Amino acid sequence: MTVSKDGLFDASEMEVGLTGRPFRELSQPKPLDKHGPARIISMVNQKGGVGKTTSSINLGACLAEQGRKVLLVDLDPQGALSAGLDVAQNEEDITVYDLMLDNTTSIHGAIQHSNVAGLDLVPANIDLSAAEIQLVNEVGREQTLGRALRPVRAEYDYIIIDCQPSLGLLTVNALACSHGVIIPMECEYFSLRGLALLTDTVEKVRDRINFDLEIVGILVTMFDRRTTHAREVMERVVEVFGDRVFDTVITRTVRFPETSVAGEPIITWAPSSQGAEQYRNLALEVIERTS
Repeated sequence: MTVSKDGLFDASEMEVGLTGRPFRELSQPKPLDKHGPARIISMVNQKGGVGKTTSSINLGACLAEQGRKVLLVDLDPQGALSAGLDVAQNEEDITVYDLMLDNTTSIHGAIQHSNVAGLDLVPANIDLSAAEIQLVNEVGREQTLGRALRPVRAEYDYIIIDCQPSLGLLTVNALACSHGVIIPMECEYFSLRGLALLTDTVEKVRDRINFDLEIVGILVTMFDRRTTHAREVMERVVEVFGDRVFDTVITRTVRFPETSVAGEPIITWAPSSQGAEQYRNLALEVIERTS
């Protein structure tokens, strides 16, 4: 991909990445002497189908590959995160719903281990869909998830919360306890329009509830460089949001649907694939931006 004076994706002057910015070498992070305290990151977008769960699983796995201890928290009643890691669920399992509705329930009883070393999971199921109604009259309802996660912050380096596609009370709970937000967005016009609403919500939560909240980055997913529309949307996103946009871009590939069926992250299903390399680069960027 090359850049010219006439446009971000035109003829050739210098070698650039898919964002239209020059390629940048990412250094390997130093090994950790100890784990914790965790940086809590919410994967948020009110639009569905933009790659939140795929990115949560694969970013988590790639951070674990870098020696980081990672806890994934499923905050979507559909429970796709659990299925995506092939974690079997039983009716008696403790889920994030139990943690949020009963403050005597220990999070240690809810944590399940994945098949990836260093990657754990707090599952969710359809019960979580009732949580917003049940919490609405509670004092400090926005802090419920943060209270539940507090006992394990010292045990992990990253806690990644996979939010449902809405900006309701569950998502506000995630934002209220997070240090940062990653916004996955499909490279198409309506996703671009929704970014303004989402960034406005993040700013409101920062101003009113969580003063430390920041946007770690905007992650462009399902990018197809062959379409003019995708290239134009990419150019606009970079123009508006600048360095907030990750250099790493996740391109469209059949490998990701395959991993969902297999119940594995892409680095174990197709370790030499382009998708695996992209999420490895994303992990390096996230470590760089959150260190």
